[in-house]
Amino acid sequence: MELFLNVVVSGLLVGGLYAAVALGFGISLGFVGVANLAHPTFVVVGAYGALVAWNAGLDPILAGFLLMPVFYGFGWLLHGFYERVFERQGGSALNGMTFFFGLMFVLEVGLTMSYGVDYQMVTTGYGSQVLRFGGVDVPMRLLLPFLGGAGMVAVLSVFLARTFIGQAIAAVAQDPLALRIIGADPQAVRRIAFALGLATAALAGALLLVTVPIQPSSGREFIGRMFAVVLLGGLTSPRGTLVAALLLGVAEGFVQTYAGAAWAGAVGFGMLFLALAVRPEGLFRR
Repeated sequence: MELFLNVVVSGLLVGGLYAAVALGFGISLGFVGVANLAHPTFVVVGAYGALVAWNAGLDPILAGFLLMPVFYGFGWLLHGFYERVFERQGGSALNGMTFFFGLMFVLEVGLTMSYGVDYQMVTTGYGSQVLRFGGVDVPMRLLLPFLGGAGMVAVLSVFLARTFIGQAIAAVAQDPLALRIIGADPQAVRRIAFALGLATAALAGALLLVTVPIQPSSGREFIGRMFAVVLLGGLTSPRGTLVAALLLGVAEGFVQTYAGAAWAGAVGFGMLFLALAVRPEGLFRR
């Protein structure tokens, strides 16, 4: 029973990290209609940014918050370039996906040239602490990413529901014409949403850094998980992203414990296939 409970708890904690990584991709794909395949690599870029800040004496998670405006600004510029080159010129969605796929490799090469291929990690005072509740261990290095991922989902949900810009982002995926009627520019709203999604990659990268060692191609490990979480949870549902991420984390934990670590990587693709076959609209719909 203790093993069972530890697997469940650790799976839920890892699921919080998955939610943090997948949240920005869900915003891009669900609200903007852009499949930003480079999003996990931007998460790794955020992790390296937090690593640089940690080497300079700054807490990595605090660095993640400080990097969010930088990532937001870059996301604003990147979507403007994407819109000008692909959308206004009538480029296909496949060409757009190819662009982000190529951007992923460009970012990886840049990180490799700057930091090499060795794994990098940080050692913080809180990262080595473990909370114990009976026979259940809760490592702080997993608890903080869980809280960070859940907090990001909560803040985004409130933002979408309670602010004008948030409601405009939620509406742009459903009825762009209605936005024009009330005087809002759907393209400007999409750009804000895309930049917001990329901003989440900065904090997700910092959370990733305090959880596991990183190297330039670490983002590839999250591509299948990212699609599984977003499609299973629902493209425009942040809370669905969190629920699906928790389910994935627990499922991976059980497979890794009882079937072997080699099978754990296939769980995300299995859930992705199941979601597409059984409930393609996701667990939650707006």
